[in-house]
Amino acid sequence: MLRILKQYYPVRNAAFVVGEGTFIFIAVVIASWIVLGNDFIVTDWSIVFKSLLIVSICQLSLYYNDLYDLKITDTTSELFIRLLQAIGTSAILLAPIYYWFPVCVIGKWIFNVSIFFVIMFIVIWRMAYMQILNRGLFDQKIILLGSGELAKKIAQEIDGKKDCGYQVAALIGDEKKRDLQLVIDPDTNCKSAYGDLCIQAKALGVDKVIVAIKERRSGFPTRQLLDCRVDGIDVIEGSTFYEMLTGKFMVDQINPSWLIFSEGFRKSWSKRVLKRTIDIFFSLFMLILLAPILILVAILIKLDSKGPVFFSQERVGENRRLFIVHKFRSMVQNAEMESGPVWAEADDCRVTRVGKYIRKLRIDEFPQLFNVIKGEMSFVGPRPEREFFVEELEAAIPYYGERFSVKPGITGWAQVCYPYGASIEDAKEKLNYDLFYIKNMSILMDLMVIMKTVKTVLFGEGR
Repeated sequence: MLRILKQYYPVRNAAFVVGEGTFIFIAVVIASWIVLGNDFIVTDWSIVFKSLLIVSICQLSLYYNDLYDLKITDTTSELFIRLLQAIGTSAILLAPIYYWFPVCVIGKWIFNVSIFFVIMFIVIWRMAYMQILNRGLFDQKIILLGSGELAKKIAQEIDGKKDCGYQVAALIGDEKKRDLQLVIDPDTNCKSAYGDLCIQAKALGVDKVIVAIKERRSGFPTRQLLDCRVDGIDVIEGSTFYEMLTGKFMVDQINPSWLIFSEGFRKSWSKRVLKRTIDIFFSLFMLILLAPILILVAILIKLDSKGPVFFSQERVGENRRLFIVHKFRSMVQNAEMESGPVWAEADDCRVTRVGKYIRKLRIDEFPQLFNVIKGEMSFVGPRPEREFFVEELEAAIPYYGERFSVKPGITGWAQVCYPYGASIEDAKEKLNYDLFYIKNMSILMDLMVIMKTVKTVLFGEGR
């Protein structure tokens, strides 16, 4: 397993991405050889550089067209459609690069011939990879202990994600085992006794034992787990494994001791200074870059409906300090005059015509860049919430108050990983992601969130 941005990924997933990049590179080299003929030189570093540029742009386009989300591209037709979109996007992105830097131009005919080989190689490579996933080759086998909600969630995640890299080889549960068996392979070895745990693990070739047992005061298999650990089998606490697998917590299933003794939650002085520096740089850069768009949006809002251009509201920030957040107004003026504070809904009737579009593209959030410059917010962090809802959510959701240990953000791990939500259950699910971010926050993770946010803005996904 590879650890990237605090999450664990199978080595084969990295091999898949690297292999696909290699095939794209080979496609460009073959096209160069066909077009140039005798003039083609294998050791020509200009060809290598130009080919690597195409590889980088192509794989970036593949990512932004969801071609690395195998749930979306699980059909041949969807794969072809998105692949053609990605190729088109690559051509559009390369055009200005070739215009401004003519030295990077690889040649019109080489590029056109490359397209044929790129599509052919990517399709063949992905078909081969899907065969590997369908057969479970190179999966790590695990034994799952427990049959409560946490064990069920882990089993569902493994069953629903072909490329997670794990396979439940055996399930050892209790009275709820039958319910859990419904979400795993019916051929999985299921038992209700821990006696021969270590022997069974060796016989099945198991790499890890996942302990998702809720009741640990009596009947806990301490001796059996110790034997497994001494024999070289990893024993992982269920909540920790769930975090590794999904990139989020499960607040209903964790206890204070798990949070206290787990790694993470480091907020060093140097990390804070670096994060603040990046916040100021990004905010100023975006305000300058987007100034024409912001002016245009302000004019459209003013023409579309009565009321001010900006909407200002009190929110709860770091250490529970109150501050005024600024956004472009996307709803009618005095939207809560009659109803009072209420959750905003996905298709809220209070949203104006212009507001519908700027909310979808998250343009309404851009004035918060001024909050970032003032130091009240960060570019990446948990979404700032209103004090009225904070009281309600803290009473209903465990550990909700922990999100105030960092500055709120314009965008965040929860916003890019979870769709629009307007309920306590949605707030709980977003907290699962927020706590994961707070525990594992780093500059690299912030950059990943920003990349995902750009994708959201460009394609109007989520909220």
